[in-house]
Amino acid sequence: SVAFGSLIMPAVGHSHHSVAAWFDQSEMIEIEGELVELRWQNPHVLFTIRTTDQSGAETLWDVETFTVSGVRRWGITPDILAVGERFRVAGNPAWRDEHGIFVRHILLSNGEELIFGGNTTPRWTDQTVLASDLLPDTEGSVADAGRGIFRVWGTAVYTPFLLPELHNPALAHTDYPLTASARATLEAFDVVADDPTNNCVPKGMPAIMEQPYPMEFIDRGDVIELHIEEYDLRRMIYMTPVDEPAQASHLGHSVGRWEGENLVVTTTHVNWGHFDTVGIPASDQIEMIERFMPAADGARLDYSMTVTDPITFTEPVTIGKHWIWSPGVEVEAFECVVDN
Repeated sequence: SVAFGSLIMPAVGHSHHSVAAWFDQSEMIEIEGELVELRWQNPHVLFTIRTTDQSGAETLWDVETFTVSGVRRWGITPDILAVGERFRVAGNPAWRDEHGIFVRHILLSNGEELIFGGNTTPRWTDQTVLASDLLPDTEGSVADAGRGIFRVWGTAVYTPFLLPELHNPALAHTDYPLTASARATLEAFDVVADDPTNNCVPKGMPAIMEQPYPMEFIDRGDVIELHIEEYDLRRMIYMTPVDEPAQASHLGHSVGRWEGENLVVTTTHVNWGHFDTVGIPASDQIEMIERFMPAADGARLDYSMTVTDPITFTEPVTIGKHWIWSPGVEVEAFECVVDN
């Protein structure tokens, strides 16, 4: 099989779609104006800022940042921002919207700077709202080793991406052993119009396992429930023989077994149609074998997935990442809101 070494990045700030596909992360621009609307919602916190040039002409800017699930864990709350106030904003310009920006920094009228993302480097001032102690942990806790896999696992800062092409779409073309038909599908894919997560449509397998928010393994006896914060999804992993489903689904049919303390899960009957969200397809022949491998001290959960799909890949593909355990982290409501 082909194994991929994932990029090491501040993964905690993923949005539901690929930021790199929608915004130019190689460039930073600044605007200054009045906040006229704030929508504090998943899958993205959205702003509208009105700027005025020297001639008095007004422009409305569509400003986007990470999910509520991400920014609230950095200590940024909606009461920090007030409609009617003036802000300076710096971020990545949109590829297709002349007045669109993915915000990375906001300078408030009181001189404080909000920093969105997994970094702590200020742009304008050292007086930041986001202090380093508000960031997620980089390493897990060993305080409760005996619980094994059954706990809430979260994503650390600077963790490998499971699907690095979501953050550099060019990797989809160069790093996967695609069949000719899959490559043709990828090359015809429009990252804006064809995004399978538009309008809060949940990700399916395997891409949902790329999600960066907390998830919890719950022992239900013959079934292990994997509760995933993103989209409020629940995967059921059957630990005893059951009949195969009559119909496929976007999460598929998952059967698990124990190898010591490691949970090995085989998933089939997936009809989501996508390997990722930036153009690599998946067929109904896709099969995934996952290995969840908790460390003996309980601090870390290593993960690998081997994907076999003869319609999409010329050979099996193995990808991986890890999660950590931090006391007090919980799976919270995602409550995705469809934009009209």
